[in-house]
Amino acid sequence: MKMNKKVKLQVAADFLKPEELIEYVEAVGDKIDIIELGTPYLIMYGATIIKNIKCVAPQVKILCDAKIIDAGYYEANELMNMGADYVTVLAVAESATIKECLKAAKEHGKEVVVDMICIDDVKNKVKQLEAIGVQAVAVHTGVDQQKAGRTPLHDLKLIKEVIGETSVFVAGGIDSETLNEYMKHQPDVIIVGGGIFGKNSYQKETEVLYELISH
Repeated sequence: MKMNKKVKLQVAADFLKPEELIEYVEAVGDKIDIIELGTPYLIMYGATIIKNIKCVAPQVKILCDAKIIDAGYYEANELMNMGADYVTVLAVAESATIKECLKAAKEHGKEVVVDMICIDDVKNKVKQLEAIGVQAVAVHTGVDQQKAGRTPLHDLKLIKEVIGETSVFVAGGIDSETLNEYMKHQPDVIIVGGGIFGKNSYQKETEVLYELISH
């Protein structure tokens, strides 16, 4: 099992405009570890903003939530060529697709995060993923599932029971009020989106989360 280490804060930017995203990253770049270009953002604006983020906050890693389902090498390679440090592939994808994403990541020295959204048997799936070389998974409860009252906490508990050295990201309705419940289970990365951008002050809420995670 892994030794305890610093939990990272990943901020999911889904609906910010490019200029708003740059302004936000400039303001809080020292408080976040990873900025996520969410799937809605990528659909609306693409990934060309990566180089601008690197200019204003070179220490912040960038995750492109592409949710790759096919053409794994091509899509992962393209995003990594643009500067992405992480890309996501869906756990429901064929193993061959996930392996192709891993191949691209190895060539670039970058990372692949396998999104567990819509996986029912998370324990067995994690074992299968680790067997093919996956090193990071995301426990993810989607927006539509959240509307029905579901959270990622249950799946996080199950995955932590069987996980080896694989890093665990967790996302799905987390905010400063619910954060402690997730921290108890020692994920490697906490992902917050609406818990920041649904508040009046994005910067203040980011600082609150940073302090909670750091102490």
